[in-house]
Amino acid sequence: MSKISLSLESKVLWLSVFRYNWLGTAFYLGYVLFEYPQNLALQRFPVGKWMSINIFVWAVALACHAACKNFHGLLVVRLLLGVCEGSITAGFLIVSTMFYTRTEQTLRVGYWSLMIGIAQIISGFISFGVLHINTTGFEPWQWLMIITAIMTMVLAISFWFLFPDSPTNAWFLTPDERMKAVQRLKENQTGVENKHFKMEQMIEALTDSKTWLFALLSALCNVPSSLLNQQSLILASFGFSYLQTTLLSCIPGVIQILTIFTGVRLATRRPNSRAYVGAMYFVPAWLGILLVNLLPWSNKAGLLVGQFLTGFPVPGFVLALSWLNNVTAGHTKRVVTNATILSAYCVGNAAGPLMWKAQYKPRNHTPWTVIGACYVACPLLLLIIRAVLVRENRIRDAEPVDDRQEYVIERITEDGKRVEVKVDKEFLDLTDRQNRDFRYVL
Repeated sequence: MSKISLSLESKVLWLSVFRYNWLGTAFYLGYVLFEYPQNLALQRFPVGKWMSINIFVWAVALACHAACKNFHGLLVVRLLLGVCEGSITAGFLIVSTMFYTRTEQTLRVGYWSLMIGIAQIISGFISFGVLHINTTGFEPWQWLMIITAIMTMVLAISFWFLFPDSPTNAWFLTPDERMKAVQRLKENQTGVENKHFKMEQMIEALTDSKTWLFALLSALCNVPSSLLNQQSLILASFGFSYLQTTLLSCIPGVIQILTIFTGVRLATRRPNSRAYVGAMYFVPAWLGILLVNLLPWSNKAGLLVGQFLTGFPVPGFVLALSWLNNVTAGHTKRVVTNATILSAYCVGNAAGPLMWKAQYKPRNHTPWTVIGACYVACPLLLLIIRAVLVRENRIRDAEPVDDRQEYVIERITEDGKRVEVKVDKEFLDLTDRQNRDFRYVL
């Protein structure tokens, strides 16, 4: 919702192109600076409770937008929003791995990701509604901030009481169901949760080639996300009124819902097809970029279609997020890997708004060229990642199987004695490198 509200604020506060773009970047600067601390906190504290605290602070920051009278005030609250946002996607990814098997995670990550599209539609209609509010001393964009802040505050309270931290304390499961929920994750070979930070797993995450391939993909996929910030300005340049552009901003939300839903469904139905399905959704965007750059300026309908086609590649990044969790084992390693990929996500999102400069208007050929290059590189990266994982699986398949090794952990009994207990390897906090029985899904 903050991206549409930013457009409303710019109308009232007469932000220059430079300052407007920097407000888009500021959000992701706060995000990237606190991404690693947020992920460490998610490992150290109960996930649901930590996320609810961040959502609460987010709500307060949203409300503070209404009090801002200049660029510097907006810059501070935008930075604060980014700090809080750092816990959300990472937290959802962690919880998804604790509740769902690897075959189920693709759909679940897709389902909660497409809620972004639903939020775009809701915020578009709310924005359209508040534009019709006429109150003395209180602008429509300030009403939008207050309304969304109240909605977010209700969500924060709901999260605190209703969102589970792990299957072991989920309030909606019976003790027997909690045990079964943990047992069914045996096929993941990733464990459930571990509150201890392991330095060796952090080093492994940072020296794993696939971490950086996913990070590069994450950065390049999200440079074009700046189109959401620029959307109302681009549509206005096509000749639409401000009220029309506000309603038209709902269409990318619909596109996002449809593309993510169909993308994750296809990837689930077709085994080992994540890379192929993700790459396929970049093709319509190539056509969209050609239309926006080559059609005459008088062809408003064609330019509008081209603009909306550039929103099709979203499933590529969503599938990459779920895929990353499927191919990473070890709780600390997952935390560090998630932080790295989401930091790269922030870098792409932070860099994107800065390429929309006044001298490139109205056709903006330079930023569109950069976006086109990203949309060519991303599907190639998906295929390269797949090739790397196929090669690793073949190496492991050729290794001899060792069934003789037993895994034990030390526990303290009620009378204070230390005893060794045999544990299935699948429930140990081993990384995907350490567990040679681990196979990378494709």
